[in-house]
Amino acid sequence: MVLKTKTHLVAGLALSLLGACQSATTTSVSTPTATTAETVAEAETPAISITNPVLPGDFPDPSIAKVGDTYWATATSSNWGPVFPLLKSTNLTDWELAGHVFPNELPAWADYYFWAPEISQEGDKTYIYYTAHKKGGNLAVGIAVADSPAGPYRDLGPLVGQPHGSIDGFPMRDEKGELYLIWKEDGNSVNEPTPIWAQRLNEEHTALIGEKKELFRNTAPWEGNLVEGVSMVKRNDYFYAFYAGNGCCGHNCTYGIGVARSKSLLGPWEKYEKNPILTKGEKWTCPGHGTVFNRGNRWYMLHHAYDTRSFEFVGRQGVISEFAWTAGGWPEFRGGSSMPATKAPVATARTFRDEFNQTTLLPSWQWPVEERPTVAVRSGRLELTARPQHSGAVLGQHTTSADYSATTTLLNPAKLPAGTVAGIAAHGDPENTLALTAGGGKLQLWQLEKGKQKNIGEVKLPAATALTLRLQAQNSTQFRFDWSADGGKTWQSLPGGSGPISGAYLPPWDRGVRVGVLAKGPATATVAFEDFSLENQLLSAQAGGNAPAGK
Repeated sequence: MVLKTKTHLVAGLALSLLGACQSATTTSVSTPTATTAETVAEAETPAISITNPVLPGDFPDPSIAKVGDTYWATATSSNWGPVFPLLKSTNLTDWELAGHVFPNELPAWADYYFWAPEISQEGDKTYIYYTAHKKGGNLAVGIAVADSPAGPYRDLGPLVGQPHGSIDGFPMRDEKGELYLIWKEDGNSVNEPTPIWAQRLNEEHTALIGEKKELFRNTAPWEGNLVEGVSMVKRNDYFYAFYAGNGCCGHNCTYGIGVARSKSLLGPWEKYEKNPILTKGEKWTCPGHGTVFNRGNRWYMLHHAYDTRSFEFVGRQGVISEFAWTAGGWPEFRGGSSMPATKAPVATARTFRDEFNQTTLLPSWQWPVEERPTVAVRSGRLELTARPQHSGAVLGQHTTSADYSATTTLLNPAKLPAGTVAGIAAHGDPENTLALTAGGGKLQLWQLEKGKQKNIGEVKLPAATALTLRLQAQNSTQFRFDWSADGGKTWQSLPGGSGPISGAYLPPWDRGVRVGVLAKGPATATVAFEDFSLENQLLSAQAGGNAPAGK
């Protein structure tokens, strides 16, 4: 990820390595209508040289829109804050994290599970259609609006929240130009089918009007217990609904992409007899849930998939797949229905370093969405106020590979307030953590699994004004921890002489592991870190390769 924040990010931190993107007149499919982008004559356009992932790291359910000469993307943030990243690029190669849809306060009506944002430009307004869990209720589709893609965004509240849950909102205008909301009823959560619904949305984007109409539901064997994540375009005589089916997440995922079409938005809809049109390959698996876009006569889909080496530990990463239209008017992905491996990346993996020499926290830091920590950045230090519950106060960075190393410098470890520990950690969620911390006169390696803490090893805290702590991950699941009292000149492992510690339990079902710092203890305690760095090693998955062990 190319975050333009001066010295804090080492060169080579790129969200994608697509190669040079040729200059050409482009069209964009963003909130498609019957008379605009997708029906413009499709000019000849050079192909994009794609090297996936274009959004490395945990960026599920990605969405893309072109505003002027800039591509904007966003993705699921789930239970990590800040909510919904805003990424921009002029070439689909170099991406900048420009901010977040909800960088500070959460929408008043929602509390967690921030999923599937769909970015859409209509006139001079940018809309984000998103899913969140309604306080005291179930999942619902909401909407936010801004005067530019960068924000700030104003929440307009929820549009629909059915008893079983409503998710994956997508805007589409019908053949008359009338605006509709497309969404999925989350029936699979209660072992029922999953209808895809359409209903008129007023032009103020504040309320649904009229009656809802079912478009289609999961009926084909490959779709399993669900269809979801619909992205629509209108091309020639047909509306096309690209959708995901089957199991989205985790090591045993079965996700794939299908397509249906209709001459009228409200149907009848016909599913393609050759579905699924995109499924797993050796390098990438479980593709699904994304947005279709075109550059002239070339068509692409930005969607997510797991790298078969890192799977759920890195998370569902953003990839671009190209497709073409058959003589019969159906989409077929380049290389067939199995996701192909692409050439090896030509630049270094994500390397992040923060010396905390700015006045605010860098935008790539994340935290549990319901437990936002209190932080201050001043005088080259991160000051993190402790929390007593769960894993404590947590800050993390997403990883991009199965193998990585992270280090931090904890200041004045012997002077931490009573009952306070602080250090480095691999974070799954607030109840699943693996950490090396200082405090109470000792260095301690511990794990929190399903809320239950277990101590793995400890040593007496050395006499040092600063302590460097290191975490190393191999093959996603195996962790080693070391400490240094002389600024990293010499290292000692904890527990000494033993093998790696398994972190296979860490990732939740719908998101990847974060690596960062924590402070656990009374809310009156504050700890200080001098720096943090994360180095990912970029290795390609091999045929029949080394996938991590399942949980």
